[in-house]
Amino acid sequence: MSIMLWRFLGLSLLVALLGLGGCATVGGTPGDPLEGYNRAMFGFNDGVDKAIIKPLASGYKTIMPEVARIGVTNFFANLGDLWIGINNILQGKVGAGVSDFGRFAINTTVGILGLFDVASNAGLEKHNEDFGQTLGRWGVGSGAYVVLPILGPSNVRDGISLLALDWRGDPLWYVGNIPTRNELVGVRAVDNRANLLDLSRLAEEAALDHYAYERDAFLQRRRSLIYDGDPLPEPDPAKTSESGASKDTSARAETEFPPARITTQWGERVVTAADEELTPAQEFFRAAAQPVAARPEAAAVGGATYEPRIPLNYEALLAVSGEVRDGLVRTSLRPR
Repeated sequence: MSIMLWRFLGLSLLVALLGLGGCATVGGTPGDPLEGYNRAMFGFNDGVDKAIIKPLASGYKTIMPEVARIGVTNFFANLGDLWIGINNILQGKVGAGVSDFGRFAINTTVGILGLFDVASNAGLEKHNEDFGQTLGRWGVGSGAYVVLPILGPSNVRDGISLLALDWRGDPLWYVGNIPTRNELVGVRAVDNRANLLDLSRLAEEAALDHYAYERDAFLQRRRSLIYDGDPLPEPDPAKTSESGASKDTSARAETEFPPARITTQWGERVVTAADEELTPAQEFFRAAAQPVAARPEAAAVGGATYEPRIPLNYEALLAVSGEVRDGLVRTSLRPR
């Protein structure tokens, strides 16, 4: 009953924050209109973590032998493969879903209730899916970034999915004995935190703004998970001009050298890549090979000097390739 009440309060909080997000003023951090609330909740969670969760995780890691901790992690990861498989199928990745069910079957039996990850050694890849990712694959937007009490970083879509549906895909929820279920949930939380001790310490030491660091890392990771490690590039509002053009592109255009021009006795030719060999070579029709003098501006481009020349074995190359032409001479530009 207490878990149901906690989930109801969490959903109520998300709905309230969604309303606040709609009223948030424009001009704050993109994707984080609730930054004021989020920073306050981040501070609360950080305090709880330092006072209770982190000490428990540190003690657990110190007392438990590594092989035992790996077994505990494998046990809970094996239970998660069932819900992961369902979400893979809902996303249309039937092969991955079947693989997840195969992992569960192998690790539950041969791996002794999942304590040993036999499936990975057999070549069945471990996946990471939840219903929030499924909604993302279906085109549902993530909504505003939000920090949930105790649970930590999330967004409106994933938070609602977690509190309303993902928990029903957790096999621990169906454990009939409530004290045993609560103990298993607690052990899993401590084990997860113990596995993140080193990573969190590095983040705290490296980041000047720990909140912003964690927020950006979460958003990038969730986007990567939704697109299976190959997300589409997102335009950066800070690097886009009012006209919609990228400022980086505009800056590059301003610094690009103009096309170099060379003048021959038959007319002018434009060299679009002055620092690169022309491929294919410039073609000059109905004329014999003659020395070509480049204008000063062509030599000044990119700080390189260019001398058009024709290979000595040019006719032989044409004969071998079957491309002999009458009245056709090719030339190429090479840096001296």
